[in-house]
Amino acid sequence: MGDISAGRDATVRLVVGEGDTAIALGSGDVPVLATPRILALAEEAAVAAIAGQLAPGDTSVGVSAEIRHLQPSPIGSTVEANAAVVSVDERSIAFSFTVRMGGEIVAEGAHRRVVVARERFV
Repeated sequence: MGDISAGRDATVRLVVGEGDTAIALGSGDVPVLATPRILALAEEAAVAAIAGQLAPGDTSVGVSAEIRHLQPSPIGSTVEANAAVVSVDERSIAFSFTVRMGGEIVAEGAHRRVVVARERFV
């Protein structure tokens, strides 16, 4: 699977645009960062945290997530998602993540990915 250890992390940034809102994604009727977009951002950070660490021919796929969306992020705001490896168990990788806007926590949660052979999976 490669050499993935607890503590590896990565941060990704997003400037919230119209296409990132609850209205655009169908998860609500307010023009703020949608919960599904937050989850996608957390997954992006998780993938970045293990980039270059998987064996050739392997990839990871998301299998579960838990998210607490704590406050809104308006269009034009910048959010940062950080995902960190919490544990690795055979082919399963557990992450914790936090999404912040400035110093404030917007969302937090947990995410799990499983390492699979890319060719067999597709």
